[in-house]
Amino acid sequence: MASPTAPAKGAAEHTLPQTLIDRLASRVASTGAGSATIPSPFTGEPLATVPLSTADDVRKAYERARDAQRAWAALPAGERVKPFLKLTEALVDRREEILDIIQLETGKARRHAMEEFLDVALCSLYYARRAPKLLKPKRRQGMMPVVTRVRELRHPKGVVAVIAPWNYPFALGASDIAPALMAGNAVIHKPDTQTCLSSLWVLDLLVSLGLPEDLWQIVVGEPAEIGDPLVENADYVSFTGSTRGGRAIAEKVAPRLVAYSLELGGKNPMIVMPDADVERTARGAVRACFTNAGQLCISIERMYVHEDVYDRFVPRFVELVEGMKLGAGLDFDAEMGSLTYQRQLDAVTRHVDQAVEEGATVLAGGKARPDVGPLFYEPTILADVNGDMDLCANETFGPVVAVYKYRDEDEVVARANDTAYGLNASVWTKSPARGRRLAARIQAGTVNINDGYGAAFASYDSPMGGMKQSGVGRRHGAEGLLKYTEVQTVASQHFMDLEPPGSIAYDKFAGYLVNGIKLMKKLRIK
Repeated sequence: MASPTAPAKGAAEHTLPQTLIDRLASRVASTGAGSATIPSPFTGEPLATVPLSTADDVRKAYERARDAQRAWAALPAGERVKPFLKLTEALVDRREEILDIIQLETGKARRHAMEEFLDVALCSLYYARRAPKLLKPKRRQGMMPVVTRVRELRHPKGVVAVIAPWNYPFALGASDIAPALMAGNAVIHKPDTQTCLSSLWVLDLLVSLGLPEDLWQIVVGEPAEIGDPLVENADYVSFTGSTRGGRAIAEKVAPRLVAYSLELGGKNPMIVMPDADVERTARGAVRACFTNAGQLCISIERMYVHEDVYDRFVPRFVELVEGMKLGAGLDFDAEMGSLTYQRQLDAVTRHVDQAVEEGATVLAGGKARPDVGPLFYEPTILADVNGDMDLCANETFGPVVAVYKYRDEDEVVARANDTAYGLNASVWTKSPARGRRLAARIQAGTVNINDGYGAAFASYDSPMGGMKQSGVGRRHGAEGLLKYTEVQTVASQHFMDLEPPGSIAYDKFAGYLVNGIKLMKKLRIK
């Protein structure tokens, strides 16, 4: 049974300075018609009160953003990246402040808040270093050498709507917004109300580092109130959230033919091969399954263990999970924190209880821990899970993993791919080459070998996203910035036209063209 940690020094208060809350609240694009109180998941007590935005506030935010965007887009990309080049050092200098905010608004352990901190620092720096080159006009091959000259240009979309989730609010807000801004856009950003403080904090920091006012604006409110004007006025929509929410976004923007990117749900498999290092794999599985209490779209929820190693691996995995430390301290001692919402606790409880009632076996965990905090649930391992159980195929989004035994690679590939989702997967083996061959057969946007999720996600030079019902488009890599641009081809014709010159008959001109094609192929010009 996972045990609570001792209270951290000074952590019992679980509060933020009122001066900080007031400053952050002033960054919400709102006329102050209403407000919302954010509770701390650790205690259930009020953490902060922030103003809510109305539909009219959203429309006015777009007006201000369009004015700011025109001046911003006129700057060279080398000028636009300057605030972001300063951001990394500023984050390092104020690390403790933002880690406290992330923990207190989400309930996650500090080591998992640290992952968010690192993501924003490193991802924004990656794009700040590369944006000028990615956005630079590029010479492309024309129809005819020398005669046709072609350049590819990149223009900003305009004003981008970014709808960020509650589970990783700092990382999945700022890390998506940074490339959109560097590409020359303005951003209207809707974080989840519960977890808006970290986004308001980094916006406030970037303005102090030189980001123009009104270029990035944050609106706070429920989708029923501000969702329509947010999407209806956008030139591009970036959404991270549920598959159901992604479908609704796609339907909303389809009549206007507005482009979008969606990172959605997952039911991610982990495959333990017969040659896997049992100790390393068991420790890696703890991280893969229970980071942020499993509230991670790329977290592992299905684990397939080869029959040759099952009886050694599973007991060790169970032992490690039963020894995990739960806690609400603002230090690095706890290995897992709280769930963020009561509805999430209810969903996890429902999935586990239904599975147990229908024959699943609890190997570790299996119950809520109100003695630690109101939204804590033990890290849980289940066996004997079958297709009749909701937990088998549907995303749980909590600290629960189902363990299955398999016999051969063809079987495990079929079982790993037997899902509507395709976001992330993990393969554990002593042979990376064998792991890569297996990875190529798995229908997932990212596959990690001897890691649960971080190796792929934190490789910012490579695209990250989902297949099937797990999403459309990618973040990271060149695509993570260029998706926020409109590409334009400008071609100029020199010396001769694409028509027969003078009195040359067209049939003879056609012959010249055909011979030219053969010559260009022979000379490898084409």
